[in-house]
Amino acid sequence: MQITRIIQKHQITIPKEAFEKLRLEVGDLLEVDVAEEGLLLIPQKLISKDRAWFWTKEWQEKEKETDEAIVKGEVSGPFKSANELVQHLRKKR
Repeated sequence: MQITRIIQKHQITIPKEAFEKLRLEVGDLLEVDVAEEGLLLIPQKLISKDRAWFWTKEWQEKEKETDEAIVKGEVSGPFKSANELVQHLRKKR
């Protein structure tokens, strides 16, 4: 167990061992939640608006489907050229 002290402006120092174990960096964001046992600090990362689409529920479901198809061998390729891809598609008809 590690102990830290609350200083002015409600600030605390995260012990070095915990800081390194969580791979935190100066400037990182922490979500603060009040739990029955005390405070829960959860590291967070900001996502820029132009990348937020990737983290939508719908997109993540498609990512999961794709990963499962790859594991099952239900995908083709990779192809060395566009011509190789076209030939493959023609054979599948």
